[in-house]
Amino acid sequence: MKHRCIIVDDEPLARELIASHLANFESFELIDSFENALKAYSFLECNSVDLIFLDIEMPLLKGNDFLKKLKNPPKVIFTTAYREYAIEGYELNVIDYLLKPITFERFFVSIEKFRQLQTPKKEVHTGSDHHIFVTSGNRHIKIIFNEILYIESLKDYITIHLESGKSHHIKQNISVFEKLLNSDFIRIHRSFIIQSKKLTAYTKNEIEINSIEIPIGTSYKENWQNYLETIISK
Repeated sequence: MKHRCIIVDDEPLARELIASHLANFESFELIDSFENALKAYSFLECNSVDLIFLDIEMPLLKGNDFLKKLKNPPKVIFTTAYREYAIEGYELNVIDYLLKPITFERFFVSIEKFRQLQTPKKEVHTGSDHHIFVTSGNRHIKIIFNEILYIESLKDYITIHLESGKSHHIKQNISVFEKLLNSDFIRIHRSFIIQSKKLTAYTKNEIEINSIEIPIGTSYKENWQNYLETIISK
């Protein structure tokens, strides 16, 4: 199965270079390329992709502002001539930050970063719909889903907070880990997944679990609202 990609960049030569680099990887497919973010936004309303190569300084709508408007954004690699956006790139949880002109060697590093996110790492092993195994040192620890309060992410690590007060800190991407959980869990922020059964209170901007306040991310509010409507209708 190929990874579906798009390029969003107002510079024709930049689009051609990225497309040329990408053509060297058989497992990646360039679906389309766009000269501005508005066209890409319209495309994504009806189409799904796995990876966006996204420029930042563009007319009409900057790439970083475009990314903030996406409700469930795919993986993103920033491609820009400006170093000053690096910190914001980290805050937006992009895979990588490529500075123009982009060499093939540096492009290859970004592709490998994307690939590593697609396969669950050895630190996590699926168990069943009721539990999961995580690795800490040389120990494989069984964690019961119903004992999890919430999962918190920091860079490439997550912390699994348990009802007992214990926590497990492991090297894992939160988006990859999210796919291993059952339907009792919901992502409410780029850095937080909560156990819905443990919810004790909520407002329009945050939820509370055992007196712990967790923010609802702007791009996840619709997802949260849909969840509320589901449980209210039951």
